Amino acid sequence: MTFQHKVVIVTGSANGIGKTAAIEYAKKGAKVVLADMDEEEAQKTLTAIKEHHGEAIFIPTDMRNPKEIETLIFKTKEVYGRIDILINNAGVSRWKSPYELSVEEWDDIININLRGVFLCAREAAKVMRQNQQGGSIVNIASTRALMSEQHTEAYAASKGGIVALTHALAISLSEDQIRVNAISPGWIETGNYEELREIDHKQHPANRVGTPLDIARACFYLTHPENDFVTGENIVIDGGMTRKMMYEH
Repeated sequence: MTFQHKVVIVTGSANGIGKTAAIEYAKKGAKVVLADMDEEEAQKTLTAIKEHHGEAIFIPTDMRNPKEIETLIFKTKEVYGRIDILINNAGVSRWKSPYELSVEEWDDIININLRGVFLCAREAAKVMRQNQQGGSIVNIASTRALMSEQHTEAYAASKGGIVALTHALAISLSEDQIRVNAISPGWIETGNYEELREIDHKQHPANRVGTPLDIARACFYLTHPENDFVTGENIVIDGGMTRKMMYEH
């Protein structure tokens, strides 16, 4: 599966899932645009891409700031002339009791995780619709859109919003041949995988904790032109955990 000459924007690409997705797209021939606030870590992603002889640029972007999102899209079009794929990955997770969560904290999470996803998708679509074959957008949601732990109200609301936004955009942008899908990851270990316990792996029906590469591969599937019949979907990638009935014994 190649993405030769495709222009791919990956938000939140300095760390974790975004970093892996950016590197893997570059390895498959894509021209990658890194969008993140963390310049130091983004430079490390750039270095990793160059080590694999890939092509990438970094555009500092705060997902809270609509003007910076517009600048991200403008500069990408200015440098590469087109946008083919957007991986809407940037987001924050903060656990806090609903009794203590402030309005400012709620707004901050929603603005980064949900409003930012909408604005990136809208602005990128304005460029994608100029392509002969449209484009593809993948929004990274979460299994927390479907099930919850304590004190995750703002995060869960933002991710649930992403799932709903995804199928709405898929319909609205269909006339411009722009496909929109979501991925809801479960436990994806972005730290030291070797430090995980056996019970961490065995509680998953897949018998292991996920890795960022699992999500990158799903992005490949959803954004490849051969899979243009898939749109408006939310693919849960969690090793089977949301299908597992759990009781305390």
